[in-house]
Amino acid sequence: MATQPPRARPAVKKPAVKKPKESIFNKKITFGGGGMPAMKEADVLLFTGELADLLEAGMTLGEALGCLANQGEEDSAQRAVCKDLTSRIVNGESFSDAVGHHPKTFQPLYANMIRAGEASGAMVDVLRRLVEHYERSDSMRAKIKGALRYPCFVLGFGVVAVVITMKVIIPKFQKVFEQLGGQLPGATRALMDMTDFVNSWKGAALGLALAFAIVWLVRWSKTPEGRRKIDTWKLKMPLVKGIVACGAYSTLAYTLKTLLTNGVNVLNALKIAEDTCENAVIADALHTARKRVTDGTSISGPLATSGVFPRLMTDMLAVGERAGDLSSSLGHIGTRYQKEMDANIKTFTEMLPMVLLFVLAGVIGFIIFAIFSAVFAVSNSLGA
Repeated sequence: MATQPPRARPAVKKPAVKKPKESIFNKKITFGGGGMPAMKEADVLLFTGELADLLEAGMTLGEALGCLANQGEEDSAQRAVCKDLTSRIVNGESFSDAVGHHPKTFQPLYANMIRAGEASGAMVDVLRRLVEHYERSDSMRAKIKGALRYPCFVLGFGVVAVVITMKVIIPKFQKVFEQLGGQLPGATRALMDMTDFVNSWKGAALGLALAFAIVWLVRWSKTPEGRRKIDTWKLKMPLVKGIVACGAYSTLAYTLKTLLTNGVNVLNALKIAEDTCENAVIADALHTARKRVTDGTSISGPLATSGVFPRLMTDMLAVGERAGDLSSSLGHIGTRYQKEMDANIKTFTEMLPMVLLFVLAGVIGFIIFAIFSAVFAVSNSLGA
């Protein structure tokens, strides 16, 4: 009897395996260009200075980048970026093109300056100017932040002190006064009413509304419309204008001077300045100026008609254009507004803390006066 071949087993269909849903916890986050980590501005400053030193010592660009790639920790951003730059240069890319693949590490200003250095053959000089530019920008930001740090601390301390006083200390005095009875002075009654409001649901609702308003304001300030409104306010407010606006004018002048000195043409310089400008109003004015320059108009004319820049600044630009030495005029403008910013920072740091302390002392003084006047009033009524 012939044996029959074994039957083939029916294929078992495997259940489809669901891929885990991508979320912020398992999503791969990349930085810089090509998935490379982004270097901090301080690291870019150090990298640029060291690269200039190595090139000046006689190393080739590839050797210098390879040397920098071996420095620091194994997983540092500088190592990853330098290795990628070295690889691209070995494969035939120019340094400016290689830098352009890391837009979150190197600003458009950086890549265009490197491109100008490649064209002129003065790479070391360009790197030195980039170091000066980064140091100057970092110094300005540090001065502005330093000017705001102490007043913000004083204001925050005052608010916390008043809230604790009205939430913890005054209610205890209020119970004592209610037990003793008697007619309280007007200042004490006003203080008690404010304390009752703060500790009631109305006070909690007001605090919640303020918190929502602050969150909304922060989110609105990140929209294009909100950013323009706030940047316009920065250029008009007396105390803020003296620091923020002068810093913006000085940074713009130095940026344009650095670009023009290294062979970047006016249109590209305005485009780079527009892209790197942190003030939306000034960036819009630069955008309009760049359009008008294509029609043969000078820089000073469009900037003057924008109404954003001070008359002195545009007049100095016009003088430089007539003399054919725009870079020198931009240098004078940068120095002039940097000095004005330093003077305004000094005035700001001297005056604002005094004003805040005066206001804080007035509030705390009113609380102390209200409490002690009630104590004296109750003592007199008990003595009578």
